[in-house]
Amino acid sequence: MKPKSASRISPKSRISPKARTKPVRLSPGDLLRLGLLGIRTRKMRAALSALGISIGIATMIVVVGIPASSQKALMAELSALGTNTLRAEPMPDQEPPVKLPEQAVGMTDRIGPVESSSAVANTHALVRRSDRTSENDTSGLTVLATRLNLLTTLRGSVQSGRFLDATTQKFPTAVLGHAAAARLGIPAVPPGAAPQVRINDTWFTVVGVLEAMPLSPEVERSVLVGWDAAKARLGFDGHPTVLYAQVREEALEDVRAVLAPTLNPQTPGLIQVSRPSDALLAKRATESTFSALFLGLAGVALLVGGIGVANTMVISVLERRKEIGLRRALGANRGQIRGQFLTESVALSALGGLAGTILGVAATLGYALYQGWPPVVPPAGVAGGIGGAVLVGVVAGVYPSVRAARLPPTEALAST
Repeated sequence: MKPKSASRISPKSRISPKARTKPVRLSPGDLLRLGLLGIRTRKMRAALSALGISIGIATMIVVVGIPASSQKALMAELSALGTNTLRAEPMPDQEPPVKLPEQAVGMTDRIGPVESSSAVANTHALVRRSDRTSENDTSGLTVLATRLNLLTTLRGSVQSGRFLDATTQKFPTAVLGHAAAARLGIPAVPPGAAPQVRINDTWFTVVGVLEAMPLSPEVERSVLVGWDAAKARLGFDGHPTVLYAQVREEALEDVRAVLAPTLNPQTPGLIQVSRPSDALLAKRATESTFSALFLGLAGVALLVGGIGVANTMVISVLERRKEIGLRRALGANRGQIRGQFLTESVALSALGGLAGTILGVAATLGYALYQGWPPVVPPAGVAGGIGGAVLVGVVAGVYPSVRAARLPPTEALAST
């Protein structure tokens, strides 16, 4: 006869030995707390390990942010100066020399999207500050015959005095470009005075000095004289050397395609058309090469930081063997041990990435404001920096976490 108590036990209520030894599943919060345990107890080592990653992330954000701020400032400056201006001129070193037609400005104005056009011509005349200086001392300046609407087309302005008009352009009067005025020693036109320069054998009265024109450096380095005065006194033949056209932005490429055939229908390939801002954009492309170099250095810093994190995690596994053995003896499985140390590695790298991101953003904003640029911090750079730090943590933590999980409990507990 079976005991009464034994007959009351249901088969469903019996717990198998396998079920009794099944480890409790850790929640993400518990796993995070375990991962942060090593960081909290070894703060100095954690800070030094994260330093390499912080430097790499900060460098990456600075390298991306500062050029972006500079480019935004440059684009704003170019837009204000006029990036919708086209420049047409004959190809150099052609035999016989190619010339633009005398009616080039009128021909260009008939193109629909062209808002205004103007021209200058190299008179090949020599300019000197005084008739006592050598004829070879021209200060590297050019004498350009100019149309009256040149400043309107190039969005230039007068710094001192006034520009040529319908009356003065017929007489020996001149306007100095910004650089030309500095070289000739006439930075401004004083009130009531009439400074003069000698062009070939004729004295020309300076009536104005221009502001700087970054998109037209050839005008900055020139002495501008009237179209009619150049014909009458300097032997100018009336053919423009360079034509400028201000075009509606949306039709810029279309006008660029038809401008050369308009000016020279027989051989349009001998006319080159460019935008004055292309040179500055090429400069930006050159600067991006240096940005790529610094991004490479940031990658090296990240690699070094990742190696530092991996080294720290390996040492942490060796130092915490008893802890690992005790947890295994209490029922933690290999997956939980792997998760603990992998979480610690990722958390260590993420903290370094966060610190580097804050440092990089602060450095970018500070430098941009110091330079007077609009501060730009690309979100992709910030997200990439933090994501890169987490990826480094994952890679750096794989081997230490696997090593910790493979450690036998008895060996870990017996270690001193």
